[in-house]
Amino acid sequence: MARRKSVNFIREIEPDVRYGSQDVQKLINIVMWRGKKNAARTIVYDALDILTKKSSGDQNKALTMFARALEQITPVIEVRPRRVGGSVYQIPTEVTAHRGRSLAYRWLISAAASRGDKTMGERLAHELVEAYEGRGNAMKKKLDVHKMAEANRAFSHFSW
Repeated sequence: MARRKSVNFIREIEPDVRYGSQDVQKLINIVMWRGKKNAARTIVYDALDILTKKSSGDQNKALTMFARALEQITPVIEVRPRRVGGSVYQIPTEVTAHRGRSLAYRWLISAAASRGDKTMGERLAHELVEAYEGRGNAMKKKLDVHKMAEANRAFSHFSW
């Protein structure tokens, strides 16, 4: 039996001011650190401005690139540990849409933070461009998770 309660309610997020997108507002909320929302807005809007410049000045194209990049790095399957008869097995399980999206945001920000560019806005923009093209550290993380699930496919019968 589960030790924790399951979440019955997921809080609805208001769209952001500039783009009117809930995904952009969610990214701002996740980038936010110690309650500094204006700093997080600056970082995310700088990244989206760089995407707009790369997409020949079209904001809708930049938002499409952002959405496609998030879709690219969202995992479909992951491994979860399960104890069976004294041994712990890594069992591949499907990822819910909400958890997959939150993992994608987390991987995107951590991959951007580990880059060597000058500002966090530039790092985030370059990571988004690479995720859009199907490469980069966030994409590598997704592929590693999928490879791990594929390698442990033999234990999938333990998922009940």
